[in-house]
Amino acid sequence: MVTLANLLDDHPSNKDSIIIPGAEAITYGEFSDEVERIAGLLAGNGLERGKAVSIVLGNGLEFMVTFLAVARAGAIAAPLNSAYTVDEFKFFMEDADAQLVIVSEDSDAAIQAAANLEIPVATISGNRIGQLTLSKNGTVLSQNIDVAPPTTEDIALFLHTSGTTSRPKGVPLTHGNLMASLSNIVGTYDLNGDDIALVVMPLFHVHGLIGVSLSSLKSGGTIVIPPRFSASTFWKDQRDTRSTWYSAVPTIHQILLMRADDDKAPDKSFRFIRSCSAALAPTVFSDLEARFGAPVLEAYGMTEASHQMSSNLLPPGSRNPGTVGIGTGVEIGIMDDSGILATTGDRGEVVIKGPNVTHGYHNNPE
Repeated sequence: MVTLANLLDDHPSNKDSIIIPGAEAITYGEFSDEVERIAGLLAGNGLERGKAVSIVLGNGLEFMVTFLAVARAGAIAAPLNSAYTVDEFKFFMEDADAQLVIVSEDSDAAIQAAANLEIPVATISGNRIGQLTLSKNGTVLSQNIDVAPPTTEDIALFLHTSGTTSRPKGVPLTHGNLMASLSNIVGTYDLNGDDIALVVMPLFHVHGLIGVSLSSLKSGGTIVIPPRFSASTFWKDQRDTRSTWYSAVPTIHQILLMRADDDKAPDKSFRFIRSCSAALAPTVFSDLEARFGAPVLEAYGMTEASHQMSSNLLPPGSRNPGTVGIGTGVEIGIMDDSGILATTGDRGEVVIKGPNVTHGYHNNPE
């Protein structure tokens, strides 16, 4: 039975799993031990299985350990954007029925929202393996118990849709959903233990979390996690870590292109460049390939499908500017208003079927 609890298994314990620029690398063995330790602390201090935990942390080691520890303990990880307002935090925490909020020490708005909702708050601090501490009300937690592993049908992740067409909807994703998606992504891009992914997208979003970080760990590769995307340090991080790929929204690609000559970006850089979460203009596609000397693979994803649904392919497979490629491990089609699959040239709604797709919306299964 494979779940997120097994994500770090079967990789050499002395191999680098996470690199934080400017700090020591973290091996798979160190990472796994820390996830187990924090999961035991959470369970030993009252964490309930099957209930949500709102996570308000920036990109970094603390996020990755906390996310996997919550899932390992059988609870549901519900990451949130640390830039939300108090009212936004209150909506998302209440909708997820959060039992606990885990924050960094400077998360004032999230702490206030939790206080208004009478949700307990735990603070995680420290940025080195073995030195992370969990505190409640100023007291460092120390009671640690062994934790039974989750099952594939247990919910691991709770996110919300973007809300562009209606009120944001809660999307529960099981361990099985996520592991199926990770396998699809690993297979699409032939990810392996030699790959090093440079994370430029926020980890509270499926693109950065599933599309890059967890898929890389599934393959036994390494992830490089700066605190945020910075065009001025991007190429230094790439050179220092020898990163082999990155994935981003078109805006980030365009920023890197505009600065490429001033930043002395290399003519040959990554094994591939991935684009997702918004349409990539064909001109930007062509400019990226020409300037950075790597194939550009545009993909299509959505929260309800645990991120990726389709992608263009690595050479010698086809990659066509202005398209999102073919289905990756899923059945995908166009359906008309009567529920009939449309024929070529007809308009309709994109439909998808596969083990990575959510079983239904929160409090709205239909």
